[in-house]
Amino acid sequence: MEHRSQAESALGGAAYGMLFVLGVVMAVVGGFTHPEWQVGPVPFAAVIWVVALFGVCLGAGKMMSARLGAMVTALGWLLVTMPFTLEMGSGDLVIAAGTAGYVYLYGGLVSLVVAYLLSPSSGGGSWLLRGYPVKEPDVEA
Repeated sequence: MEHRSQAESALGGAAYGMLFVLGVVMAVVGGFTHPEWQVGPVPFAAVIWVVALFGVCLGAGKMMSARLGAMVTALGWLLVTMPFTLEMGSGDLVIAAGTAGYVYLYGGLVSLVVAYLLSPSSGGGSWLLRGYPVKEPDVEA
């Protein structure tokens, strides 16, 4: 079993925390801007957000060498996006039914799943800790 120091564990935890925050930020900005740019029936802004979400989640999974990187980023996006689909007391919606809303919501969900599946399931540690020798505990016979 690989032993990590407290500093290495804290660095990994901070990296996952920042990936979660990145997912939250993408959800807030994407939720409000996905219907902005539409040419004819094609919602280009929603498509761009779906591609960006896929790229960020896949990149997080590959850089952390674990599916957990993609999953943490996706969780941040989901925890903000799902309440955006609920009708508020005044009847307002952030992500409304329509072509742009459906592309952003369902395309985003599909991109999260695909990014998760394409991420490595396990690896030799995160990119943050790669290159550092692992110190084995001294065992006396």
